[in-house]
Amino acid sequence: MPLVRIALRAGKPPEHIRAISDGIYAAMRETFAVPEDDRFMLVSQHRDEEFVYDGGYLGIERSDDLVIVQITCNNTRTLEQKKAFYADVARRLAASPGLRPEDVFISLVEVPKENWSFGNGIAQYA
Repeated sequence: MPLVRIALRAGKPPEHIRAISDGIYAAMRETFAVPEDDRFMLVSQHRDEEFVYDGGYLGIERSDDLVIVQITCNNTRTLEQKKAFYADVARRLAASPGLRPEDVFISLVEVPKENWSFGNGIAQYA
């Protein structure tokens, strides 16, 4: 049950945002074996002064099309799965909506399975 937060500069059309969320979801299904319908995503668009980043950190030249993706997920994936996921997301978002791989920033926040409640006040994975 990944929870995905997608942050980007304000002003992108709905099709652009949908392409990003669809690409991330497809990559999660492919590389993280996320079940069908396990899709929970929050998208936030920010004004220029609310979207602060370094345009050259680690020698990666970022543009104003930067998308920051934070995913909270179970701490069950291998290093190989994570690397495959990062590459898959960058590839998919380059294809649609046309983001440069340099503009795809991903952070995983891994938690134990018992840290989730999907509703009804129950820890379904505990």
